[in-house]
Amino acid sequence: MADSERVQRGIQGVAGMGASVANLALLLSVWGQWSAVLAVAGVSVVLTLFNAVLAERLVPRIGRARAEAIRMGINAAGICLIGIHTRWHVLLWVFVPYNMLWYFGLDSWVRPRMAIYLMSIDGVALATGAEPATVLSFSIIGIFGYLVSEKRGALLTEKNLELGRTHQELQQLHQRALEQERLSSLGLMAASVAHEINNPMSYVTSNVDSLLQDMRDEPNLSAPLKEYVDDVLPATLDGIKRVNSIVSDLRRFSRGDFEGYSSYDFNAEVRTALRIARIQLGHVRVEQALEDVGAVVGRPRQLVQVLVNLLVNAGQATPAGGVVRLACRNEGALVRVEVRDTGSGMSEEPKRHLFEPFFTTKPAGLGTGLGLSVVQGIIKAHGGRIEVESELGKGTCFTIELPKVPTVPPEKGSGGDLRAAGH
Repeated sequence: MADSERVQRGIQGVAGMGASVANLALLLSVWGQWSAVLAVAGVSVVLTLFNAVLAERLVPRIGRARAEAIRMGINAAGICLIGIHTRWHVLLWVFVPYNMLWYFGLDSWVRPRMAIYLMSIDGVALATGAEPATVLSFSIIGIFGYLVSEKRGALLTEKNLELGRTHQELQQLHQRALEQERLSSLGLMAASVAHEINNPMSYVTSNVDSLLQDMRDEPNLSAPLKEYVDDVLPATLDGIKRVNSIVSDLRRFSRGDFEGYSSYDFNAEVRTALRIARIQLGHVRVEQALEDVGAVVGRPRQLVQVLVNLLVNAGQATPAGGVVRLACRNEGALVRVEVRDTGSGMSEEPKRHLFEPFFTTKPAGLGTGLGLSVVQGIIKAHGGRIEVESELGKGTCFTIELPKVPTVPPEKGSGGDLRAAGH
C-alpha cells in the first residue's frame, strides 16, 4: 500500500470514529424521546452505509470531487431530518462544522458547494424553529474551520510539491554521480587502451624509421623501391607519428590525478584538443585562426577538456560540408577563444537551459547533458566566462574569455575534472 493511501485511510478512520462518537452522544441525549431516537439511529445507519458504499464504489467511477458533493448533499438532508425530530438539539450542530472540515481542495467549485450546504441546513433549521443564535454560532465555527482547513491543506500541498522537487533533485544528483563514475571509468579505460597501443606503436615507429634509413643508404634501388623511399615510407612514418601524437594526447587527457595550476603553452593545448576531436570533425571543414598566445597559467588538461567538448558539440551539430571554426587571440590580460559552427543552431528555449546539468538537445544515448555544465564550471574556476550566440538554422558560436593568470586562488577554483561531452 502506498503511503498516501495509508494516510488517507487513517484520516477516514478518524473521521468515521468522530462521527460515531457524536451520534452516540446525541442518541443518549434524546433517549426516551423515541421518535427522535429512531430518527437519529435510522439516519445514522443509513448515512454510515451510504458513506461506505460511496467510498468503495462511487469514488472510482465518478471521481472524488463529485462523490464528495453527493455525500455532502445526503449528509445535509440527514442533518435536517434529525434536526426536525430532535428540535435541533445542540449536539446535532456538531456535525455541521465537522463535515466542513474535510470539504476542501477538490476542485474550483468547492466553496460554492460548501456555501450551498451551509445555507440549506441553516434555512431549514430557521424555518423549523431552531434558535437563530445557535444557527449563527455553529455556522461561524463551520466557516472559519473550513477556511483554516483550506489554508492548512494548501500548505500541505505546497510542502508535498517541495518534497517532490527535492526528491527529483536528489534523483538527478544520484544520476549525475552514476554518470561521473561511468565517465571516470571510461577515462581510465581510454588511458589503458592508449598505453597498450603505445607499446607496439613504438616498435612500429622504430622499425619503419630504420627501414627507411637503410633503404636510403642503399645506392642501387629499383624505381618501385625508390618510390617507396621518396614517398610511401615517409608518408607512412608521418601517419605513424600522428597516431603516436594522438595516443600521447589521450594518455595525458585521461589521467585521473589532481591537476594543479601551472604555466603552459596555450596554442599547444589548443592543437592537442583539435587532434583529439578530429574524428568527430571528419565530415566538416575545420578552419583555424590561432594567434600566438604564448604561455598562460592554469590547468592545461582542463582547457583541453573544454575545447574538446565544444569542438565535438560543433561537429555533431553541423551537417556534412559545413564549417567549424576555432579562433583564439590575445586581448591584453585575457585570451579570447571562439568555437563557431554553421550547424542547426538553437532557439531561445534550449539556450536558457544550456548550462544546466543533464540538459541535452541530443537524442538518447548520444549525450549525457553534463558536458556544457562541466565546461562552465571549469571556465568559472579559472576566473573566466563563457557566452553563447545561436540562431536556429544558422549556427552557434561559443565565446570564452580566460585570464592569462587566474585571479581565483587554486584552493577555491579546483573545478571538476569530469570526462563528459555533449550538451
